[in-house]
Amino acid sequence: MNTSMKSATAFLAGITALLLAGCNVGPKYQRPAVTAPPAFRGPDETAVSSDAKDSLGDEQWSAVFREPELQDLIRQALANNYDLRVAAERVLEAQSQIRITRAAGLPTLTVGGTGIGADLPSSLGSTLGGNNPLSFGSFNLSAAWTPDFWGLYRKQTEAARDQMLAQAWAQRAVRMTLVGQVATSYFTLRSLDQQLEVAKQTLKARQDSLDLTKRLEHGGSAPLSDVRQAEQLLYTASAEIPQLQEQIQQQENAMSLLLGKPPGPVAHTDPSALSPVPQDLPVGIPSQLLERRPDIQQTEAQLKAANAQVGVAKAQFFPQLSISASAGVGGDSLSNIFDPAGKTIYGLGTLTQPIFEGGKLRGQYELSKQQKEELVLTYQKTILTAFRDVSNSLIAVNKQHATRAEQQKLVEAAQDATRLARIRYEGGSTAYLEVLTTDTNLFNAQLNLINAEQSEALSLVQLYQALGGGWQQ
Repeated sequence: MNTSMKSATAFLAGITALLLAGCNVGPKYQRPAVTAPPAFRGPDETAVSSDAKDSLGDEQWSAVFREPELQDLIRQALANNYDLRVAAERVLEAQSQIRITRAAGLPTLTVGGTGIGADLPSSLGSTLGGNNPLSFGSFNLSAAWTPDFWGLYRKQTEAARDQMLAQAWAQRAVRMTLVGQVATSYFTLRSLDQQLEVAKQTLKARQDSLDLTKRLEHGGSAPLSDVRQAEQLLYTASAEIPQLQEQIQQQENAMSLLLGKPPGPVAHTDPSALSPVPQDLPVGIPSQLLERRPDIQQTEAQLKAANAQVGVAKAQFFPQLSISASAGVGGDSLSNIFDPAGKTIYGLGTLTQPIFEGGKLRGQYELSKQQKEELVLTYQKTILTAFRDVSNSLIAVNKQHATRAEQQKLVEAAQDATRLARIRYEGGSTAYLEVLTTDTNLFNAQLNLINAEQSEALSLVQLYQALGGGWQQ
């Protein structure tokens, strides 16, 4: 190799190394400052905290929801739910987008060839002065590369990776939401089941009361108005039954959709499903939510992508260098296509620098910064929303437990009042209106107690989700 060739090679190597080292314009990501409270606000202005390593949100869903029926339903949903499967596909789409974006900064290499052949008549071949048959062939190889000197493609790839990460956290958020939806639907079904059972028991008791009233009326001991009032009680209970059956079947259809199945019945017979929720549940410290809550992680990944897009927009201001080269061989017959004498080699380099684009580049840059600032605010609001969710859930767990206890006392009092009213009526000491009133109060109190039990069970679901639990594999 002669001296000039060595100098040229060294120069090109130096340029290549410089281009590869390049620059990476754009701001470096820094997590926005968010002041987390030292403890969660609990009921009655109390602060609730525990060991940082001890939180309900870190528990597997199977350790929180222990009913075998519910666990089986959750497993079916996690395996078959369409929203969760769609979220998984979106993660795969984002991964493919990373490969597409990254490829823009890599060299491209293409190969091609041409071949022409014709069998000419002897007279025409002689006239044209060519051989018979006439043929021509070529083979060429070309390459192109736009060095990423300013980090344009690197920033685009970084943004694509962050968007993929955001989709991954979105998938986890769907999983967490799905676990909560299945548990909520199951507890709602068990509540409706118990309300239906109460309605059927009440219907039987009121039928017995109506029969008694009719006997008293036939014997002249009670007016016909008492019979009509007893019938009102009976029909009130009987009208409640088909409404509850309707809600149960519709709720089963909703559950079937979560399970990825056609509408149909699902299992919901566990008698302990609406048992009281344990008190003093561990919640950890508020700063843990930044790492555990999928919605916070998703928003931060989107913020990182927006930060990278600022670098993409800034890189557009700088010159872009494109390098291309091509080499080929050709000949008029197959035997001499690869003859070195027929080779062609050329290279081309272009350097473009934006000068005036009517403010487009500046507008793109300002837009990217504004979008980043918008996501900063969204990120900060998402964190505050998470703190609020936990506080509301802690308050709900405590107050729903108290409501359930008081409602239980109300039912016991209403039962005794109804018993005494029936004794007084049968003894002729009071009108049937007292029986009507106390029986109606008892029926409503029993239904309200079941609703209170359901609300307390749902408060556990809400607290678990608020703490970011349910997405862990």
